[in-house]
Amino acid sequence: MSSSTTTTKNDEGDATFANASATKNIPTFDGDEKAKATDFANYFSAYSQLYHQKQMLTDHNRMAAYHAAIVGNSQVFKDKVVMDVGTGSGILACWAAQAGAKRVYAVEYTDMAHHARNVVRANGLDHIVTVIQGAVEEVVLPEEDWERFGLTLQEEQNEQQVLPDGTKDQRVVDIIISEWMGYFLLRESMLDSLVRARDTFLKPTSGLMMPSHATMMIAPIVDEEERKHQQNEYAAGMEDWKEFAETTSNLYGVDMSVLESNFGREQKEYYVLSSRWAELPTSCLLAECAVVKELDMHVCTVEDARGVGLSVGEDEGNGAPFDFDVVGRSYADEDDGGGLAGPISGFAGWFTVDFKSRTDDAGKDVAPQIPNPAYLSTGPEMGYTHWGQQVFHLPSAIPLLADQTTRIQGTLEMMRTKDSARLYNVRLRFSSSRRRTSSQDRDGDVLMKGKPEELVYQIP
Repeated sequence: MSSSTTTTKNDEGDATFANASATKNIPTFDGDEKAKATDFANYFSAYSQLYHQKQMLTDHNRMAAYHAAIVGNSQVFKDKVVMDVGTGSGILACWAAQAGAKRVYAVEYTDMAHHARNVVRANGLDHIVTVIQGAVEEVVLPEEDWERFGLTLQEEQNEQQVLPDGTKDQRVVDIIISEWMGYFLLRESMLDSLVRARDTFLKPTSGLMMPSHATMMIAPIVDEEERKHQQNEYAAGMEDWKEFAETTSNLYGVDMSVLESNFGREQKEYYVLSSRWAELPTSCLLAECAVVKELDMHVCTVEDARGVGLSVGEDEGNGAPFDFDVVGRSYADEDDGGGLAGPISGFAGWFTVDFKSRTDDAGKDVAPQIPNPAYLSTGPEMGYTHWGQQVFHLPSAIPLLADQTTRIQGTLEMMRTKDSARLYNVRLRFSSSRRRTSSQDRDGDVLMKGKPEELVYQIP
């Protein structure tokens, strides 16, 4: 999933309509009514529109991966209880029913639930799929289903079906499916809801999550045309401000130049320090990607959803490390492509997900094996996906020189914004150095060492 909605501020202060609860969680978990209303307006409302659903349904890399994972493993779905978290149009729920599930709970927060019911009914699957409208954090399985569909707990679960807090144990779901991923995986924070759904409904050791694993990666790229375009837009915006301020002073007698620095900050944050959606060709990649986060969906936590490279409970940390060698090729290297790559325009981030057997200690020998694993990448090698890649352009490019290797070494942190628990910032700390490509010593024979840099980007 992905959306281009953003949060706003008003004159009463940043927190008045913050898209987060008082505990900095997503509002559907523990937010008050104002926070939930803001969350719906800023996030969920886009998903109630069919045009937005169509954008995802026509992403054939996405569709093929989920179809292969579900229909291609029908023996795993046969006679199982399935939950689709964030069902949208209901297509994943329909596939689960077609694959042989005996009961499918399709949970959808928005009014798209009405369309999902129509899709389910039109495909003759309403005797298997039931669409539940509401936040998955508040869902209670229908009481009549326990007997009608033979809902059962795992043998090792409490036979009294009562949890320590006095609520009924609902961990009767065999498989949870969900297309929860946002830009650069975590944007939108739907992972929070998925983790809570897993802990509430999935059988602890025999249950399956689809997708089962997720990986985030970054790589240095060349993308000078777009980087310079954004820089030119920023420069043009500042020139326009100067003309505006001069006109206002000359015609209306009010000096607005006092606001120039604030305007400049806003423009820089938007044009220079905001990530950009891109569909990059593989030729843009200047080095092998580095993994910055891996998630096992069967055991990951809400803390994992808070970001990348953070200390527990904090909005900063040591970061996830990366270390790239980017080779400046000589024109003499015709057999190896020839010419000079680069310069280094910035970094691109993307993710992959796997649909495979459990690998965690608690479930790997208990849960059913996935005979036909599936895989989805949003990297440049896949062509178009609606997620694309998130590109973090550098304010100034790093040049590459013939027969020299530029090393980019640093860390990445990703943290939620103060205004919204669904939006994230990315902090890149790095330094660059150059050595002769012929040198075998990465830390010695350094010809140039740049000063450390720290850049913070917003993912809009």
